[in-house]
Amino acid sequence: MRRRDGWRLGIVLAAVIASVIFLYITPFNLGLDLKGGVHVVLEADESATTVTNETIAGVVSIIERRINALGVSEPLIQRQGGSRVIVELPGIHDQQQAIDTVGATALLEFKDPQGNTAIDGSYLRNVQLGVDRYGQPAIDLEFDREGVQLFAQLTTRYQGQATTIVLDGVELQTVMIREPILEGKAQITGGMTMEEARHMVVLLQEGSLPVPMNIMEIRNIGPTLGQDSINRSFRAGIIGVILVLTFMGLVYKLPGLVADFALLIYIIIVVGALSAINAVLTLPGIAGIILSVGMAVDANVLIFERIKEEIAEGKRLRSAIEAGFNRAFATILDSNITTLITAAVLFFVGTGGVRGFAVTLGVGILASMFTAVFVTRLFLDIVVDRRPEAMARHFSMRGVKRS
Repeated sequence: MRRRDGWRLGIVLAAVIASVIFLYITPFNLGLDLKGGVHVVLEADESATTVTNETIAGVVSIIERRINALGVSEPLIQRQGGSRVIVELPGIHDQQQAIDTVGATALLEFKDPQGNTAIDGSYLRNVQLGVDRYGQPAIDLEFDREGVQLFAQLTTRYQGQATTIVLDGVELQTVMIREPILEGKAQITGGMTMEEARHMVVLLQEGSLPVPMNIMEIRNIGPTLGQDSINRSFRAGIIGVILVLTFMGLVYKLPGLVADFALLIYIIIVVGALSAINAVLTLPGIAGIILSVGMAVDANVLIFERIKEEIAEGKRLRSAIEAGFNRAFATILDSNITTLITAAVLFFVGTGGVRGFAVTLGVGILASMFTAVFVTRLFLDIVVDRRPEAMARHFSMRGVKRS
């Protein structure tokens, strides 16, 4: 084996090992169609404030940030009409948790002894999970510059009296003001579990909704496809891969077997990469993986046909392989870039399962480029070093000069 082949083989082995490790430590998340979840329809309370396109866009943005902070995978968040928002949360089956996450306005208020709002959550600069002096879960608050002044005025004016902390109209805590607080820091304590405190931190960090939202509909959604459909999809994928492997072996003989080996490495890399980025597996996503398998083989077909043309023109085997890869690369690159552009458009414009399809297709295209241009070339070079006559014969050409 030549020295160049050694370091290339090392790269391939490293990619395979990393993919297997990621697949082992990070199992796939399933989407709403395979796992089920909660479906929520929210409608803006137009009696509370004027509802505009910007207002609803703000609601969607804040709900997205809340859900992302909680780690919900592949949520569906979209507007319906002028004042409604539809939210679907895969893997969450607790309706109250969904309401607390997407429906809470999260308006935090500090009220003076007369019940008037002295300062609210819009002046918060930082919110963190903490503990009180007894080691119990608490929420540490820090106000911005203007909030520091307002909070100092509140605690100075009402020293020795009680202030009430209210979230969405529900009293959280009543605190006795013992001395003025001039540095703009406060703490919410009392009767919270760690999970409740963490959830409240997420709500306060991402800000309050610009308009109160009413729950118009909430229901649990079972897996629309179920385990049987998952099994059928995987079975179809396995059959498709076997047929592709068989086709390449029958048509291209030894080079086809090399491509088959590269294809198996490609599948390992794709699955490992999707696991590494914590991709959500949906039925369209499975379709994207199966489609990318065909595209990976298509690149090898282009390369092999180019090599056969170069051999037909009288080039030596190794020179034909070099020229075949170089000439096929531009075609492979062009076709894959256009498909990547399509996948990017689907990802940024689409929602739910469409985005899942775009992710798996995009990862598959990148992996196919790597395996077709790098992995297949590596193993072709190794086989040519060991069996040049067999390689030339199986490219269906006679009289090939040995390199």
